[in-house]
Amino acid sequence: MNMNFNFFGKPNDGNPIALACPFFENNGLVRHGFSTRLGGVSDDAYFSLNLGLNTKDSRENVVENYRRFCEQIGTDYEKLVLTRQVHGTNIKTVTKEDAGKGLVRVSDLGEFDGLITDEPGLPIGVFYADCTPILMLDPKHKVIAAVHSGWKGTLGRIGRKAVQEVRRNFGTDPKDILVAFGPSIKACHFEVGEDVFSMFCQNFGTRALYGSLQKGEKFYVNTDKLNRAQLIEEGVREENIFISNSCTYCHNDTFYSHRADGGKTGRMCAVIELVK
Repeated sequence: MNMNFNFFGKPNDGNPIALACPFFENNGLVRHGFSTRLGGVSDDAYFSLNLGLNTKDSRENVVENYRRFCEQIGTDYEKLVLTRQVHGTNIKTVTKEDAGKGLVRVSDLGEFDGLITDEPGLPIGVFYADCTPILMLDPKHKVIAAVHSGWKGTLGRIGRKAVQEVRRNFGTDPKDILVAFGPSIKACHFEVGEDVFSMFCQNFGTRALYGSLQKGEKFYVNTDKLNRAQLIEEGVREENIFISNSCTYCHNDTFYSHRADGGKTGRMCAVIELVK
């Protein structure tokens, strides 16, 4: 289901802006948010709520931005778990022993593009700046996941692998899972060459054509549809998948966009935490 997500705060109220999925807000089981680029202390190319720890922005700025963002969505930035993302499909289950790793503590977690936990009070997050941030909640078994799905992650079916992980390790029935796709680059601007488009076709068959556009020798791929299709194949109900309408490229004044900003830009973060 494509929909407009709700804003925390308003553009000119002096607070960091974040988005929330209404269906996650209403169940009372999680705190969560998808950050934007607004309301922080960074400047120049990283203006203003840069949450990218591996950018050339100062660490002091980034940590302060995390403090503001986490305060806005009601989580504790000092407990937030982050990993080094490499556009892969590896997923890690974390515990309270990992609290703060990657931000306020040195991390020994390694390279993962997805995190899972069933422990309340432990926020987990993934970065994005055009790629698709995916948050998941099993409200029955009280399990959450945060996934970073770029085009390589989409090809590798990282979303589907996350569902398989929570089913195998926590007994989750995919039919119970609620999923929120945050802001990302949409088909209107996700341009790929014929070689990459061929990879999508080989991997997804004719579904890769659905929602895609061709202009001359360039192709524009709808990764939202492909990510949704792989989740449905794994048993997630279509009506439980909520997709933000916001395109990071089209709304570059609100979101960081790697492509719109010419490659030098900040990063946003999607965070989710079990409340109970």
